[in-house]
Amino acid sequence: MTASSRFPDVSLADDDGLLCVGGDLKPETLLEAYSLGVFPWPQEGLPLLWFYPARRGILRFIELKWPRRFQRTLRSSPEGREVTFNRDFAVVIRGCARAKRAGESGTWILPPMERAYLRLHDLGFAHSAEAWHDGALIGGAYGVLVDGVFSGESMFHLEPDGGKRALHGLIERLRASGVEWMDIQMVTPVLEAIGGRYVSRAEYGALLTRSKRSGVAPFPPPSGKGSPE
Repeated sequence: MTASSRFPDVSLADDDGLLCVGGDLKPETLLEAYSLGVFPWPQEGLPLLWFYPARRGILRFIELKWPRRFQRTLRSSPEGREVTFNRDFAVVIRGCARAKRAGESGTWILPPMERAYLRLHDLGFAHSAEAWHDGALIGGAYGVLVDGVFSGESMFHLEPDGGKRALHGLIERLRASGVEWMDIQMVTPVLEAIGGRYVSRAEYGALLTRSKRSGVAPFPPPSGKGSPE
């Protein structure tokens, strides 16, 4: 590590993307990590792991391809449905932590991670999108916005398409603020189906550098109740 950074140069990440081990989840540590494109991926029983993958998942909004069935659903059933932002971050991250995922056991959103991202939310850097149906939460997504770059962390659903509705509202809000893409870290089947893809480490680094800017504020403050989409 250098005197001015908590992290080694990202070029030192190994073939699996592991950059370094240890450290903490303090806000200043996480904010520096995200500004470099580094993210934590805790595993129970191990020291804290930090990654900068050789292949990085991104979602360019110009390449979005929402399934036609989902587009029809959005148009045909607006009554009683809304998407809000930062209305209940704690419930969203808890829902993501408890979500069952095919091929996975357990969760990387361990209690220390929950607490750390709740703190980032209180500071105005971590944001949630909530999808509602007749006043009931049906899905959500959350991520971190640093220097105009949004890193999507996780999503969940309690009703079919609930998570997609939250993600759709989130992307539309980001696009309206001039954000052109989202760091998705890994390309899941759901994200691949709407245009998510992998880019090389070099391409990601160049994209991150070009996209950094201050003053992007697409979301209401954490204390707000959110706004309908």
